[in-house]
Amino acid sequence: MKKIMLAVSALVLGTVAASAADMAVKARPAPAPLVVYNWTGCYIGGNVGGGWARTGQDQIGKVDGTVFVPPGNFGSSEGSDFIGGVQIGCDYQFAGNWVLGVQGMFDFGNIDSEHTLPAFPAFYSANSTKNVFTLTGRLGYLFAPQVLAYVKGGGAWARIDHSVYGFGPPAFLSESAGGVDRSGWTVGGGLEWMFAPGWSVFGEYNYMDFGHNDVRFVQAPGTVGVADVVRTHLEVQQVLVGVNYKFNFGGPVVAKY
Repeated sequence: MKKIMLAVSALVLGTVAASAADMAVKARPAPAPLVVYNWTGCYIGGNVGGGWARTGQDQIGKVDGTVFVPPGNFGSSEGSDFIGGVQIGCDYQFAGNWVLGVQGMFDFGNIDSEHTLPAFPAFYSANSTKNVFTLTGRLGYLFAPQVLAYVKGGGAWARIDHSVYGFGPPAFLSESAGGVDRSGWTVGGGLEWMFAPGWSVFGEYNYMDFGHNDVRFVQAPGTVGVADVVRTHLEVQQVLVGVNYKFNFGGPVVAKY
């Protein structure tokens, strides 16, 4: 009887130990999923920020063909304003950490500036830069799977309004050139963070140079004289933050164990 009881006890203890070991294995928590970020795809988004514009002007002649040598100094001015807009683009991730893309960005806003004409101090120039559009390529490197540092460059376009006023009193419009389209180039760079599958935020700086352009003014109604031809140089800077939503055609973001 004693031997039988010892055998039964050993069997019970073995079963309990096995059950406890099995429960310990089952109680182990599952490993956290490893998120794989994929930057290949097209995206659309919006942005807000600040814009700065500098306009330099020289009077090079009159619309009747008169040429001034040397040019008259029409001075320069700088202005800033809040801007905002949209962007759309596509990216391709290659060679592990590299991302190549193309982007179109359009920003609204009126960046206004005014300055007195040094050659004619009884008059001042008013300039408004608006509707800036860029088409750029960009190249980036992933310093972390979800953090992209990039540079960009390409073409830039903007629409400018110019007006010359007499101080008066009262102040009056002397001549103007509205809806002047400008084209130039842009370079910039920034950081983008994919904070959730398909969603990212970014911050960037852009510089644009629209070169020199000879603008033919129109004399205001009721004034006398011949309108000017003014050579203008326009530079624009932007600091933007924004958000993108990516339509990922390179495969969804997946979780691996």
